[in-house]
Amino acid sequence: MATEIKTKALFGKTPEELRVLIESFGQKPYRAKQLRDALYGERVASVEEITTLPVELRERLEAEGYTVGLPELAQTAKSVDGTERYLVRLADGETVETVWMPGGDGAELPEADGDGYKRATICVSSQVGCAVNCQFCLTAKLGMRRNLTAGEIAGQVAAVLNRHGVQVGKDRINLVFMGMGEPFLNYDSFMDAVRILVHQIGIPESRMTVSTSGIEPAIRRFAEEPVRPNLAISLNASNDTVREAVMPITRKWNIEALLEAVRSIPLGKRQYVTFEYVLLGGVNDQPEHAKEVLALLKGMPAKVNLIVWNPGPGVPYEQPSQESADRFHKMLVDGGIPAFTRRPRGRDIYAACGQLKRTVEEPGLVSIQ
Repeated sequence: MATEIKTKALFGKTPEELRVLIESFGQKPYRAKQLRDALYGERVASVEEITTLPVELRERLEAEGYTVGLPELAQTAKSVDGTERYLVRLADGETVETVWMPGGDGAELPEADGDGYKRATICVSSQVGCAVNCQFCLTAKLGMRRNLTAGEIAGQVAAVLNRHGVQVGKDRINLVFMGMGEPFLNYDSFMDAVRILVHQIGIPESRMTVSTSGIEPAIRRFAEEPVRPNLAISLNASNDTVREAVMPITRKWNIEALLEAVRSIPLGKRQYVTFEYVLLGGVNDQPEHAKEVLALLKGMPAKVNLIVWNPGPGVPYEQPSQESADRFHKMLVDGGIPAFTRRPRGRDIYAACGQLKRTVEEPGLVSIQ
């Protein structure tokens, strides 16, 4: 399995890398800033569009094989709730999926108000496939093909922002790194992408959330980062026996090790760690499980996002009854843990949590011109 691809993509390079490149062409350093502003401020799609650079320099860049290198939004499907799922084509022909959720992730909010202000969440992938093998997730069936580069991760965001004409700084955009792959198994590229999105594109880390299945060493590294998104832990079970059955990674890092790593993260007074809990009918949704979750999280600055399992072909689970889901929610709240039941977004187009699977043939899927 290849972990990186060789690329001459400009998008994804740091300001220092752009400076070195520009100076290698015999240009003044200020040209690097012009290039950076075009890539990340204007989010241009081609070298030809960087009109602040001299024509001769643009031609030389293209002649040597440099491209902007934004991922291509190749196909889309649109849900009845306004969610859009994109099949994103990368430079080597591999594909991942990215999701646009107008109004946010599970929130009852309008896409835009009268003056065009947008409010939305983008769900971003970090790997082609996934190696974690969570039993309730369709992405697991793809296996692991390769990691994405920092430019490919941040590039998904830029491509979707361009599609919707988003004005960073005016429109409120949230990012969730909850698409295909385990971000903390592609840690360096993921964090490089975060720094691009924060420092170059201008989306604050407070508007980002990264979800991990529980890669204990990476969580401890994450705790030391000066710039880091909010953290969400995919808990999905109240004890190691159940969790190992649905998330085999528990054999390597059990719940106790996971919680100890989470406690190492410095949090502000009003900050929480989110624990995601996919409710699987008859598996982890019973009153005894809710009691165990309360015991696990007692005394932690934690909140719980409950997710009613989103079905998929070949995945042998059932959705919990509404009564079970409501009871679980109430038990957590009554026990002092803030809990929210996430409204599924894009379930009808396989865009909801656990449903991303690089779909290429499906009713409603259309090519993007």
